[in-house]
Amino acid sequence: MHYENVSNSNNYKKMTKAEIASEVAKTTGIDKAAVVTVIEQFMTVVKDSLANGENVYLRGFGSFIVKQRAEKTARNISKNTTIVIPAHNIPAFKPANCFKEEVAK
Repeated sequence: MHYENVSNSNNYKKMTKAEIASEVAKTTGIDKAAVVTVIEQFMTVVKDSLANGENVYLRGFGSFIVKQRAEKTARNISKNTTIVIPAHNIPAFKPANCFKEEVAK
């Protein structure tokens, strides 16, 4: 894959949505604008599904899931107060085993 060498705190490279679309367009021969539309629609479907409490499973890739965080007590150090963070849902991604194995190589 061709992508820009942008460092983050872990020294990993990053790919932008545009770079992913370019790579998919190049390898499939599909117009880049059409690929961007498909990628954006995919992201919308995943977000909407998770917002509705539905997990998204992609065999061989992984699962986009909704995790529930329990209520907890936290401290605001600057004001020296205690606050309660209510229970809430967060999105998460759990890679498939074959995905993890490929990355571990």
